[in-house]
Amino acid sequence: MPDVLIQNARVLKDGQLVPAEILIEDGKIKGIAKEFRISAYDELINADKMVVIPAGIDGHVHFRDPGLTYKEDWYSGSCSAAAGGVTTVLEHPNTIPPVIDKSSFSLKLRRAKKKSIIDFGINGGVTNNIDQLKEIWRLGVSVFGEIFMAESTGGLNISNDTLGAALSKIGEMDALACIHAEDDAIRLENEELLKNDTGIDIHSRIRPNECEAVAVRDCIKINKEAAVPARLHFCHTSTPEAVSLITKAQKELSPVGNAGKITCEVTPHHLFLSTKDYGRLGTLGKMNPPLRSSEDAAYMIRALNSGLINAVGSDHAPHMLYEKEVPMRSAPSGVPGVETLMPLMLAAVRKNMFTLERVIQVTSRNPAHIFGLDRLKKGSMSEGYDADLLLFDPKNVVPIKSKNLHTQCDWTPYEGMDGIFPGMTLSRGDVIWDGHQIIAKKGRGQFLPGAGLKTDEDGRMILEDDNDDDEE
Repeated sequence: MPDVLIQNARVLKDGQLVPAEILIEDGKIKGIAKEFRISAYDELINADKMVVIPAGIDGHVHFRDPGLTYKEDWYSGSCSAAAGGVTTVLEHPNTIPPVIDKSSFSLKLRRAKKKSIIDFGINGGVTNNIDQLKEIWRLGVSVFGEIFMAESTGGLNISNDTLGAALSKIGEMDALACIHAEDDAIRLENEELLKNDTGIDIHSRIRPNECEAVAVRDCIKINKEAAVPARLHFCHTSTPEAVSLITKAQKELSPVGNAGKITCEVTPHHLFLSTKDYGRLGTLGKMNPPLRSSEDAAYMIRALNSGLINAVGSDHAPHMLYEKEVPMRSAPSGVPGVETLMPLMLAAVRKNMFTLERVIQVTSRNPAHIFGLDRLKKGSMSEGYDADLLLFDPKNVVPIKSKNLHTQCDWTPYEGMDGIFPGMTLSRGDVIWDGHQIIAKKGRGQFLPGAGLKTDEDGRMILEDDNDDDEE
């Protein structure tokens, strides 16, 4: 018999919200219908007319574990995600140690398996470790990157020569390269030119639109010259110039296979914040790439609506408040965002900025496809897919308050802005957030291996031993 029956729900069908019931069996969606005439089930959930959509897939988080767990760890980060309606994350490699070889991958995997309450993938880092990329691909890294083309948190930036070698290797493996596109020469030149400038928007002027556009242009060119071009995904795209270059490159692609395919994402802070917010935020608005003009933010909204931008990721990168309370040039770059990603996007639907269908596409369906998670039955509210669900009341618009969030850093750049938070979050059919508290145990989250994971003779996944005690 089904494990769970969700009654009195509403789902999106042909652009309209319609009454529905949802059957869940063994953690997967068994069916969606107006009414199921069954009397036997293990658990009944009354949705109380809430809307049910696929839970968010955040392909861009930094949970700081291992090495910087005073800022965040796999438990606090995954709880923050669950409370915001995100049930799957890809965690990027710039931790301490960075994920660049077998031992660092195994360490992070063990810690995540012990702590995370949601499902997760682990990304592989790219430095001077070109000879080790195949090994960590076969261990199960989801994708490679962020690959940093300029200095940022973690010090993993690489030269264009190293980028070319890495993209060639990644292309050979039919893997995906996630690119942090900023040009370091432009950054360094502006650091010197503006060394005496104390303007509040100095960070945005040191890393102007050109900084991103030049890096995107160079990366596309370098990838074209690879023996086997890699699939590229540009992280946190923030400028019209970069979107234009990506769109042009997409149109020039050969229609044969996936080689060289290009996608891109945008963050909520590049949609809903701008340089005008520096006066309110100060260093709390410092991130890489930096805040852009309000005109640029408006363009990014239009580009997301039109399909030029494929996905939304939070770039959740927490720092403690005291670390931010220093002069702008000294403050670390990064803001928390995994818990506010879906609430901000759903509130934007309420304001007619996006359709609900588009939000579903860019927060679940498209990320699942881009990152290869649809092969693991993620990202769709369809029969046979994991029952990762977000239930929400579209009328329940509330101000975002840091005191109500679950990240360890205890602040948000979206303080006071409108959000629509989940009334309930389900991960593989389990209620992990009931609208008031987390009701999931550490370690219930499952590892979602990348396509390169090696298997034994019987086709079973070969995972690293997780018995080591490596708690900080």
